[in-house]
Amino acid sequence: MDMLNTPRPQLPPFTRETAMQKVRMAEDGWNGRDPEKVAMVYTLDSQWRNRNEFLKGRADIVEFLKRKWAKEHEYRLIKELWAFEGNRIAVRFAYEWHDDAGQWWRSYGNENWEFDENGLMQKRYASINDLAIQESDRLFHWQQGRRPDDHEDLSELGL
Repeated sequence: MDMLNTPRPQLPPFTRETAMQKVRMAEDGWNGRDPEKVAMVYTLDSQWRNRNEFLKGRADIVEFLKRKWAKEHEYRLIKELWAFEGNRIAVRFAYEWHDDAGQWWRSYGNENWEFDENGLMQKRYASINDLAIQESDRLFHWQQGRRPDDHEDLSELGL
């Protein structure tokens, strides 16, 4: 196996435990905001729909993430398992960020994921809505990076 296709635990078929682990690993990766590192968990020809953008392959994913995190400052994300079966996982998520003008946003969404036999994500379909919020309404206050294990999840926050 070459470095471009290194298996990424957890491998399908998923159990509830391995699906939850996969979701947390994805959350941790995105909160790390390293486009090249994040892209390595997707297949070389991974297909995405993110809002109204359609991407194919790791190079597109890296460029997309660079643009995203250049615009979305102080990005903090929480993902939560919604459902799973075989090699598919559905998640819901919310993230907070602010734009160049200082306006804070909470973005809510759902993702459907499909994995290959090596645990690499081959398909990702994301639907996302943005809600302008006041800075005082923020709920995600941890230091940038991985969400602390004792921080509330989406259900506990009432989101």
